[in-house]
Amino acid sequence: MSLHSSLWLFQSVYAVGLATWLTIAVIDNLRGFRELVHVVGITMSMAPLKRSPVIHSILSERAVTSVHWHRLAVLLLLTLKLVAAITCWTGCYELLIGAGLNHALPWLNIALSAFTTLLFAMHLAGLWFAYWIREDDLQRGHLALLIWTLAAFFLFNGHWA
Repeated sequence: MSLHSSLWLFQSVYAVGLATWLTIAVIDNLRGFRELVHVVGITMSMAPLKRSPVIHSILSERAVTSVHWHRLAVLLLLTLKLVAAITCWTGCYELLIGAGLNHALPWLNIALSAFTTLLFAMHLAGLWFAYWIREDDLQRGHLALLIWTLAAFFLFNGHWA
């Protein structure tokens, strides 16, 4: 196998894996929409700060308890995830069947941009609602996914051969 073919193979596996992950995430979020609204609502309402022992913080003034806003936040996140999945699959098509990496790159970069926007929205909103105090595992997960998108960007856009 040539170097060019092995690079194409790895990029293809990575792109299909990312597209599949995003698709499963969209399906799961659609099927569990109510649960997702509830979970997002927990963070937005800053409920974890009220668990024993209660943490009193001036940041608690930022709490949003309206289910309407929780639902709107989830719809925004779901839209970004759907855009990322669709454009990632389009990039996969171009990479695997279409004209190759040069034609796939704009689609893959749009997918990564939408995914990164989604992750920053979750991470920054979490920071706003002080999730770093009691939901630090969630914060670490968001940071790990940001690193994943950065690695994908360099994999697809780097000049390796």
